Amino acid sequence: MAEIVLGMWTSHGPTLSTTAEQWTLRVSADKAQKDHPFRGKTYNFEELVALRSGEDLGRKCALPERMKRKEACDRAIGVMADKFAEVAPDVAVILGNDQRELFLDDVIPAVTVFWGDKIWDQPMTEEQAAKMPPGIREAEWGHCPPEYREYPGLPELGLRVIKTAIDNKFDVAQSKRLPVHPEHWFRGTPHAFGFIYRQIMRDKVVPNLPIIFNTFFPPNQPTVKRCFEFGRLLGSAIRSWPANKRVAVFGSGGMSHFVIDEDFDRMFLEALRTRDVETLTGIEDKYFQSGTSELKNWVTAAGVLFDTDLRGDVVGYTPCYRSEAGTGTANGFVYWS
Repeated sequence: MAEIVLGMWTSHGPTLSTTAEQWTLRVSADKAQKDHPFRGKTYNFEELVALRSGEDLGRKCALPERMKRKEACDRAIGVMADKFAEVAPDVAVILGNDQRELFLDDVIPAVTVFWGDKIWDQPMTEEQAAKMPPGIREAEWGHCPPEYREYPGLPELGLRVIKTAIDNKFDVAQSKRLPVHPEHWFRGTPHAFGFIYRQIMRDKVVPNLPIIFNTFFPPNQPTVKRCFEFGRLLGSAIRSWPANKRVAVFGSGGMSHFVIDEDFDRMFLEALRTRDVETLTGIEDKYFQSGTSELKNWVTAAGVLFDTDLRGDVVGYTPCYRSEAGTGTANGFVYWS
């Protein structure tokens, strides 16, 4: 039977693939946005500056501090990649989300199991890169390969997960090939998965099963309780898979962004550390909005990993501020082995 030998929760965003100097390229978009979610309410940029004026964010977003925090993230990624290489799992299951990279308004499934033979990815063309917002195109190297590549999928396990899900009242979508939208700015693997391939697996990609969640876009985001329940079901499907394979499970995304909330993140990490199901699944959905919604991928992974004997702790937690409004990305890294 298959054995789960490694669990990893990791951030994956552009902050990790750009320089500290480039983080502020996103501030113009922060200022233009009028509805930043933060602690269950929404604010414009100026309102956030006033609300958070006592948090010393001017210093925290200054270049010297940004550089220190970028170095801390780089160290944590190195530790995660080293651990993956040390454990050397045979295959991986990656829980991530899509941000209009695969699915557009024609169809956005709540949960999609990709069970094709091959997963392909490629770099952006110059035309595609020109359509990307500042601060996003600069991060391409961190999740896109330098040339067209194909990675091995796990169709046998994918089919098993789909059948197990349907039999247990989870009506998942299924895909055997990545959709392509010729007019779209992005073609390839979503960055939640590409980051794992490039920066954690270091381009030595093992056969893997991508499971894609719609965490961002209303109205069909799965609830946090549903994510945890799906994780438990997924764990049972993996453990009953009659293959002599050592499996790594990834929760890719998070932590709080694009308005950082350190108190929320530390509460979440403590609940993860103590396997506190009640706290994790009791967080109201109003807190899982915008980028923070990616933590539902972590909750799904927790559903898998809480039922194992694996142990570990936080490798790193670094809130990476880019403005005095508290915008930016908090980056977290955890492994259990």
